[in-house]
Amino acid sequence: MERDRLYEMDALRLIAALCVVLFHYTFSGWAKGETAVVFAAESVVSKYGYLGVDLFFLISGFVVLMSAWGRSPRDFAVSRFVRLYPAYWVGVVVTAVVVATLGAGVFEVTPVQFLANLSMFQSVADIPNVDVVYWTLWTEMRFYAVIFALTLVGMTKNRMMAVLWGWLALTFAVQAGLAPRVLDLLVQSEFSHYFIAGMAMFMLYRFGMSLQIALIIPICLGNAVFRAVGFAEAVGRRYQVGYSDAVIVAVVVLIFVVMLLVATRVTKPLGRPGMVTAGALTYPLYLLHAHIGFILFNLFDAHVNAYVLLAGITTLMLVAAYGMHRFVEKPLASRLKRALSRPRAREENLQIVLTTPRGANMGLAKPRIDTF
Repeated sequence: MERDRLYEMDALRLIAALCVVLFHYTFSGWAKGETAVVFAAESVVSKYGYLGVDLFFLISGFVVLMSAWGRSPRDFAVSRFVRLYPAYWVGVVVTAVVVATLGAGVFEVTPVQFLANLSMFQSVADIPNVDVVYWTLWTEMRFYAVIFALTLVGMTKNRMMAVLWGWLALTFAVQAGLAPRVLDLLVQSEFSHYFIAGMAMFMLYRFGMSLQIALIIPICLGNAVFRAVGFAEAVGRRYQVGYSDAVIVAVVVLIFVVMLLVATRVTKPLGRPGMVTAGALTYPLYLLHAHIGFILFNLFDAHVNAYVLLAGITTLMLVAAYGMHRFVEKPLASRLKRALSRPRAREENLQIVLTTPRGANMGLAKPRIDTF
């Protein structure tokens, strides 16, 4: 229900997205040679912006389980489909068009690559992403598969705690080389601690603290720190820069602390209805900003001050994100929901006809279609 909405979570999602945007615009773009606008001083801080993705995954563990709790498998599948695909399709099309017309050889999109990306399963066939940021969507899709399986068996508190412990055990088994590496396709040991911790935090939010939750979250935090330090080393090698272990640890701990404050309702007074708009901008901003932004930097860097260009492109992407949400996501998602819900509506109407006594007032037995 709307009164139970965690408005502060919407604000956190936009903060995470902006961290990723600044990471790309003021560090990774020029560090990889994809833009010529260098922000050397700012990159000392912004090079850590990729950790916004870590926050995204922790939030997903919380909110996706929250959205699936008590829903049927069909309801959950429909809600995820209409949440992900409309904006994604537009993002792929717009990015491909901009790359084809203005990319100037920095990026390219082939017809096969374009069509494969529309499915969101291009990674299965090892086909490159149209935009660099799409790799996280494949990670999210595999997490959704886990949640979908849970909707099939039915969610209860005890079952969920067993799943969290089982997933955590598999994570350590994969990391230790005690399980087949192919299992990691579903376990996702590199990021599973965030999904598990986010789910545990939702259980804390819904049912209150328990000994199991008090154990799971610190264990996930420990593994998150361990994997984040290793991941930072890999990122450092890719961009030929150094990362501070202390900063990585501090940011990961801060992410967990902030989410715990949300789960324990400490941040509830900070939430404002207006933050819903901030949350709505997050996904389209994430989809649009990277390659299109790099191309715009290359087009205007010789004519516009670097900081003015940074502010202008970031603002343009926020405006474009709002436009995508307002004129694509909302109307298209509504139509898709209605279309995908029609078979269920017919089934409910048929059941009412078959079970209503002859002569009963049919007006009192209207079918109910769940809203998302």
